[in-house]
Amino acid sequence: QVQLVESGGGLVQAGGSLRLSCAASGRTFSRYALGWFRQAPGKERDFVGAISRTGGNTYYSDSVKGRFTISRDNEKNTANLQMNSLKPEDTAVYYCAAGARIGVDRDEYDYWGQGIQVTVSS
Repeated sequence: QVQLVESGGGLVQAGGSLRLSCAASGRTFSRYALGWFRQAPGKERDFVGAISRTGGNTYYSDSVKGRFTISRDNEKNTANLQMNSLKPEDTAVYYCAAGARIGVDRDEYDYWGQGIQVTVSS
């Protein structure tokens, strides 16, 4: 198993910034692509962005492109989601996930963190 733990969530004002971190343990983190998803109340869990095993390729949803940046440090078994220019519609529980390949579907990821709340006020 791969264990993933998110941290860095909280409450920020619209236009502000927040950085989420995902710490991994268990199996070697560098063997997996990493995805970020989010789920707002009453909504399905939607794709935010993903990064390849080596960090050479990234992909973002249209709703966050240009505002969010995914990075990873395989030596420290850590991945980050830098969120800038936050909007109220970004409010959700954010999840990191690990899988064999980069992808936009939940089924493409095998391991999930417990999620962390991000709230953006008007």
